[in-house]
Amino acid sequence: MDETKLTRRVVTGHNDDGQAVFVADNEFPLITIPSGDADFALIWTTAAVPADNNDAVDGRNRDAALTIKAGSVIRVVDLLPNSCSPMHRTNSIDYGIILTGHVELELDSGEKRLLGPGDIAVQRGTMHLWRNLSATEVCRVVWVLIQAEPYRLRGVPLPELHP
Repeated sequence: MDETKLTRRVVTGHNDDGQAVFVADNEFPLITIPSGDADFALIWTTAAVPADNNDAVDGRNRDAALTIKAGSVIRVVDLLPNSCSPMHRTNSIDYGIILTGHVELELDSGEKRLLGPGDIAVQRGTMHLWRNLSATEVCRVVWVLIQAEPYRLRGVPLPELHP
């Protein structure tokens, strides 16, 4: 298996005496999503915000779409060379940390910004798409998505648009 397509997750928890312990240390593959423009690996989810640290469910095994209602999601996304996501909006606040490569963020207003390693995007329920302009380089981004109230335009919530 291509090791660049693996991501490692280390998870802590508590033993019966309340001491910190490691409960998971594993690697798993990034899987190409149906649109074919990116590879995803779900790392963890929570069922609620604030999160419940007494929840014994392995967050990777919780059913999660792009976001999770009332909870949070963290995933690794590899944007494949010459790829572009669909324009979309979610009712979440998203923190994207670019690890490798470069990605263009385009808003529905037509504005664009190029982000690279170390840059952080804070996505606040806006219509946007992601574009990897490189013909050869994968762009790896870690995303944390937390459920949020939708943006209201003159009192009316803007709808989600999932790809």
